[in-house]
Amino acid sequence: MDAVTAGATRADLEPILETVRRLCAGFPGEYWRRLDRERTYPTEFVRAMTESGLLGVLIPEEYGGSGLGISAASAILEEVHACGCNAAAIHAQMYTMGTVLRHGSQDQKSTWLPKIASGEVRLQAFGVTEPTAGTDTTSISTVAVRKGDKYVINGQKVWISRAEHSDLMVLLARTTPKDQAKKKTEGLSVFLLDMRQAVGNGLTIKPIRTMFNHATTELFFDNLEIPASCLIGEEGKGFKYILDGMNAERILIASECIGDGRWFVGKARDYAKSRVVFGRPIGQNQGVQFPIARAYAEVRAAKLMTQEAAARYEAGQPAGEEANMAKMLASEASWRAADMCIQTHGGFGFAEEYDVERKFRETRLYQVAPISTNLILAFVAEHVLGLPRSY
Repeated sequence: MDAVTAGATRADLEPILETVRRLCAGFPGEYWRRLDRERTYPTEFVRAMTESGLLGVLIPEEYGGSGLGISAASAILEEVHACGCNAAAIHAQMYTMGTVLRHGSQDQKSTWLPKIASGEVRLQAFGVTEPTAGTDTTSISTVAVRKGDKYVINGQKVWISRAEHSDLMVLLARTTPKDQAKKKTEGLSVFLLDMRQAVGNGLTIKPIRTMFNHATTELFFDNLEIPASCLIGEEGKGFKYILDGMNAERILIASECIGDGRWFVGKARDYAKSRVVFGRPIGQNQGVQFPIARAYAEVRAAKLMTQEAAARYEAGQPAGEEANMAKMLASEASWRAADMCIQTHGGFGFAEEYDVERKFRETRLYQVAPISTNLILAFVAEHVLGLPRSY
């Protein structure tokens, strides 16, 4: 299974993917196992990805990036995961950057995008989720109140990954109370927050230890003052702005899941061919080979939906349906492939040195985040099939 996506041919992408493979070869399983045990950030990996230019793939050339489309970004992240690495520390820069690119002022773009492309600053944090709102984004309670040439922010965010390792954050906050807005989707605004200035001056970051190494945190805003120039686009229109980023996020996460699925299938295939029990390779038994073959087919099918979503997104067409279904199908395919890989390895699947258990834990996340499978099904039922709203 090759990392080929809809917006670019194999020939177009092959030099980029070869760069990814060479880079990832320098970060083998023992590197990720050590970070996982210590719960430390993959600084060296992020630096290498940045210096290679791979993280600037979606930034236009005029701002120092490659100016390629989401198909190329998807292929990069898929290949990272297919190589056994993990892109959780880098993927947010790709989809959050789009909010600045599409809706930011010229000053914001010229100030920040070249620095993001070069790696001088990191944009790896996306501040949306809150403990009392969850996926009901319009019910967030973090507020930003305009006072002269500043906004004052108060509230709380949760499950914000990489906040301790990011220089900038795209933050969603209410600027008009929900009960005063014409629609619940209005009155939300997006800000580009310089976290280097905010931490200790009204922003507190608290790590949350989880079952995988994603540097996840909780954020507390206590009268944090930021310049009014941090506002992205028009006040009150932020919900619409982040939807663009969310579709890109779903496509990119789907690609990571496909990469995971490829890794699990390859790992199980190789083990099944070499592991001999009762005088024959276990892969000779249909009870072993059929689950591997099924996982391969499911990953391939999810990839087709992801390709369609990427193609529509690049063409500027509505892609919510396809992006959501791609993320759901890919996350389910990768999880079933992970379960199959554990079963194929038997007891060795739980041994740290095989990396299966680590990847097993990592890929499970994506049926919950960045949006749960049930919310995707509810979206498809209501907005695609025309069924009554269920919530």
